[in-house]
Amino acid sequence: MNESFLEGKVFVGGKWVDSVSGKIFKVYNPADGSLVGSVADFSMQQADEVILAANVAIIEWKKKSGKQRSLVLRKWFDLVIENQQELALILTKEQGKPLAEAEAEIRYAASFIEWFAEEAKRVYGDVMQHPLPSHRILTIKQAIGVVAAITPWNFPAAMVTRKLAPALAAGCTVVLKPSQHTPLTALALGELARQAGLNHGELNIVTSSNSSAIGAKLCEDSRIKKISFTGSTEVGKQFMAHSASSLKKLSLELGGNAPFIVFEDADLNKAVQGAITSKYRNAGQTCVCTNRFLVQRKLASSFADLLAKESAALKIGNGLELGVQIGPLINAAAVEKVQALVADAVGKGAQIVLDGKRVDDQALFVQPIVITAANESMQLSKEEIFGPVSVIYTFDIEEEAIQMANNTPFGLAAYVYTSDLNRFWRVSEALDFGMVGINEGLISNEVGPFGGVKESGFGREGSKYGIDEYLVLKYLCLGVGE
Repeated sequence: MNESFLEGKVFVGGKWVDSVSGKIFKVYNPADGSLVGSVADFSMQQADEVILAANVAIIEWKKKSGKQRSLVLRKWFDLVIENQQELALILTKEQGKPLAEAEAEIRYAASFIEWFAEEAKRVYGDVMQHPLPSHRILTIKQAIGVVAAITPWNFPAAMVTRKLAPALAAGCTVVLKPSQHTPLTALALGELARQAGLNHGELNIVTSSNSSAIGAKLCEDSRIKKISFTGSTEVGKQFMAHSASSLKKLSLELGGNAPFIVFEDADLNKAVQGAITSKYRNAGQTCVCTNRFLVQRKLASSFADLLAKESAALKIGNGLELGVQIGPLINAAAVEKVQALVADAVGKGAQIVLDGKRVDDQALFVQPIVITAANESMQLSKEEIFGPVSVIYTFDIEEEAIQMANNTPFGLAAYVYTSDLNRFWRVSEALDFGMVGINEGLISNEVGPFGGVKESGFGREGSKYGIDEYLVLKYLCLGVGE
């Protein structure tokens, strides 16, 4: 894969072009501060050009059959799989996660392209009875139009394909704005998409250090018909407000505050292994990772001891080093946030069972921290930690666990560990979350509908439901005569 496109270009109308401003911004490896690459700082002067390119391309792209679009996506999938090692290396360098995790993310990202290549052929309508015998009702589904996709830094490959693949499968064209922290992975995926045949403006990629200005433009421009955003609830609300003037359809995958409930009848070893998987993937920087461990009192001490032991054994370091399991946090602000949340918790009575320390004052590595005696007055019970900090709360009865779990404005993911089948049903249905893992700490895949409720947003990504986010339903009334 030729990496020349990584230096100072944006992808517009199927071609790599220079930013009109001539400006660039630099991307650094959070593990060691080394320069990874220089990326075009998109000029707002080019905004109309990019949006126009997508609007011109959709005329022909949406005319293609589902099978024709499927073949292009399948070729893109094949190219991603062929280049997965190189893509993973780019991802680890700019984002910091261990190389093994990066490789898994590339395969995960590719799975969405494969899945929606297949779903492109399965967009169905209906024929329904009309109140009059001389008429028929038909419904068809059509592409909603040009889509703006805005993706975060924590999964710079998977969040891109989870939005792009269904949009393109549905017949939409896309303007993609990846995070300024991790743009290189998106650009690499864009080059492979170009090679696969998305080379007439079906996909456009803009990179910028001024995310707020680009985001506002995409939201306010009436030629953009749909916004798909993954990020913080605060920014999601801003996008919703900016989109109001043109009544855009939105898909918002926002913040979380995931509870991980462990009942006394749970398998302790499996619960701890599930906790490790859920909490420490990507150094705790995932929207679905556990934010609060709610453990029934009888099991709390044993759970805390075993979790601390397993957490302490995890290897922390540069994601390119062999055997590393936890990489750095994304930047200094993320480290400072974690430290402030821990300090607040300790000041309010929390006890540190495992005390993670920074490697030095400059490094962005934070070793796992395990905290007990937590309570709901602590700031880390209210907001996403986004770091390798495990916080343990205790409860006595099932109803208390449910109340504690639901005591948050967020509703993305939750986890329950129990061996009682009846309890599994009761608790799962009582939890106000869009996704629930039962005796399982890893719930994300291309087949399941990913998304939340409450202030975690709305819309679903992946699964058979994911393509509907990019389609509009049209009703046809047919007069067939007597």
